[in-house]
Amino acid sequence: MAKKLVIKKFISGLNINMQQDTSSHISKIIEQDIWGTIKNALDFAIFSYGKNDSVEITVGVVLLVIFVFIITSLLLRFIRSFILKRLLKEDKLKFLSIFKFVKYIVYLIVILITLSSAGINITILLTASAALFVGVGLALQELFQDIIGGVFIILDKSLLVGDVIEIEEKVARVIEIKLRTTRALTRDDKVMIIPNHKFISNTVYNYTQNHRTTRENVKVGVAYGSPTQKVKEILLNCASEQKGILENPVPFVLFEDFGDSSLLFGIYFYIDDSFTDPKLKSELRFKIDDAFREANISIPFPQRDVHLFQTSQKTETS
Repeated sequence: MAKKLVIKKFISGLNINMQQDTSSHISKIIEQDIWGTIKNALDFAIFSYGKNDSVEITVGVVLLVIFVFIITSLLLRFIRSFILKRLLKEDKLKFLSIFKFVKYIVYLIVILITLSSAGINITILLTASAALFVGVGLALQELFQDIIGGVFIILDKSLLVGDVIEIEEKVARVIEIKLRTTRALTRDDKVMIIPNHKFISNTVYNYTQNHRTTRENVKVGVAYGSPTQKVKEILLNCASEQKGILENPVPFVLFEDFGDSSLLFGIYFYIDDSFTDPKLKSELRFKIDDAFREANISIPFPQRDVHLFQTSQKTETS
């Protein structure tokens, strides 16, 4: 019986030791292998710069940047909606163009501040990317000029949607102002895409910057000997009958000059749509030509008098 009790105690002790060894082994596996792998995954390094300085970006920092990015996006969206509700319709497109530019700057600043607050030395990042920034700046120099030009156009209101402009001998109506380019519709229904830096470096005529009314004119020459007061009366009557010419300010006639072969007159009038200017002038010229024909007033063409002189030569015969 004593031997059996000793054997039972030995077996039970052996089982206890085996259970303790198994538990200890499992704990070591969980602590060193599984948790160690997870910890290494959470604390992994993205890259290092130099031998002594290093930039470590953990999963926690990445999650923080994403969280801050989302919060910033929601805040910017709220600000945009809040401001758009209080702007006029013609100012909304200008604000959206500026807001896009500001949004990118805000995103960059927020990300840099977040990384710096998380203990990352952003000076290393800026130093490492300095050469890249210089190269990109030189390659995209004209792009930056267009963006800066777009910001100036929107801020100083030198150009508005609906303005009639003349640039590079082309007359067009502005239909859209973006951060980099401006789109305008020409008189022959073609869309002209204009880089914004041209509005800073080139001379641009804005027909409707101060007001929508512009003064136009049609010039005509009549033959010498024509009744000048009658010509003035006909021109004023044609202008008053022409659709599109404003009654106020009142049209007026100027006796421009004594030309080589005609008396030069100009009828000056005001319109509120400079974009349709060629069509209106054409219709007015038709009216003037018909009225002159009825009044027997001729529109001369350039004439030149040619005088021939013949010299007689005496021939001497010997």
